[in-house]
Amino acid sequence: MNRAAAPVTPAVLATVKIQARGVQVFYGAAHALKDVSIDILDRTVTAFIGPSGCGKSTFLRCLNRMNDTIEIARVEGTILLDGQDIHDSGVDPVQLRARVGMVFQKPNPFPKSIYDNVAYGPRIHGLARNKAELDAVVERSLRRAALWNEVKDRLASPGTGLSGGQQQRLCIARAVATSPEVLLMDEPCSALDPIATAQVEELIDELRSQFSVVIVTHSMQQAARVSQKTAFFHLGHLVEYGDTEQIFTIPRDPRTESYISGKIG
Repeated sequence: MNRAAAPVTPAVLATVKIQARGVQVFYGAAHALKDVSIDILDRTVTAFIGPSGCGKSTFLRCLNRMNDTIEIARVEGTILLDGQDIHDSGVDPVQLRARVGMVFQKPNPFPKSIYDNVAYGPRIHGLARNKAELDAVVERSLRRAALWNEVKDRLASPGTGLSGGQQQRLCIARAVATSPEVLLMDEPCSALDPIATAQVEELIDELRSQFSVVIVTHSMQQAARVSQKTAFFHLGHLVEYGDTEQIFTIPRDPRTESYISGKIG
């Protein structure tokens, strides 16, 4: 990792959950992400927008070291979570992913019961000492995901038997069951119908009170609806980052304006 990053000041850390400086990502010889620096705030929804292949999902995967699972990927730069370098030798990636949860583009429930889908993380991380505590974690997580009332009488049924929107909320319940501090969402509504999308968007707004939420979305309308901060990526660069209203009404960079107006995409 490159350690020639900008210094971190305690005053900044008071409101910043994740601080990235000079982040570069290479897939073999391909330079996918170029010198990205950004502060992601706590208890805020931050949207990453931009054309397909612009680097937004690549950067999202940097935040919980998911790129470590790609053999040809190389990450440079510094990413701090609460002031600690996530690439430090003392940081266990498995424990990091318990703190920085992730929800993927397509619902991907495990081939297990609804209960076991949610209980999986707390079990492997030892977050419940007995069955009663595990039951409480499962119920609390399903309630957080606005799914409890729909599934409380069929917890032993397969998670794969739920509708698409319910499966995605089950995946959100599974992600929050380890009590993460940050929730990453990679186009979580792209496979859902409008009604399920509206339910997940409402849920994202509720989760903001408990987590820092970062969402990659191909929908500018969705970014405008759910986020307080927006980052626009283009050709591997972070072009502009600011308050969502400012980005969508008075963007500072002509490339942002061109993307929002549909001239590039």
